[in-house]
Amino acid sequence: MEDTHVLIVEDNAQTTRLIRMMLMDMQVAHVITTADGVEAQEVLDAGEERIDVILCDWRMPRMTGIELLKIVRKSHPAIPFMMVTANADVDSIKAAASQGVSGYIAKPFSPLQLKKKLVALIDPL
Repeated sequence: MEDTHVLIVEDNAQTTRLIRMMLMDMQVAHVITTADGVEAQEVLDAGEERIDVILCDWRMPRMTGIELLKIVRKSHPAIPFMMVTANADVDSIKAAASQGVSGYIAKPFSPLQLKKKLVALIDPL
């Protein structure tokens, strides 16, 4: 996990800090944060940063997580995309799956839950 580059897309600064701290505890040294899907798209389009996995909130201003997922699947289909959200209902999970989401984690979650999900996305074997 030390060489993993993670893009966090989250509009809540406190949640961003919490996820960043969890990732640092997992020895993830490369973390990029954006406040919404528009900023995330700009980072991806610039191509200046290596992104190994995206952790993205569902509900954000300007561009939702699902909208960003659709864009990512067209322009960067190989990047694992984990939806991080309070939307844990079956319809939301199906909607995300239909757009090609790689993983799903419901808020609130523990560091261990996040680590297990990340490991499954990064090293699926």
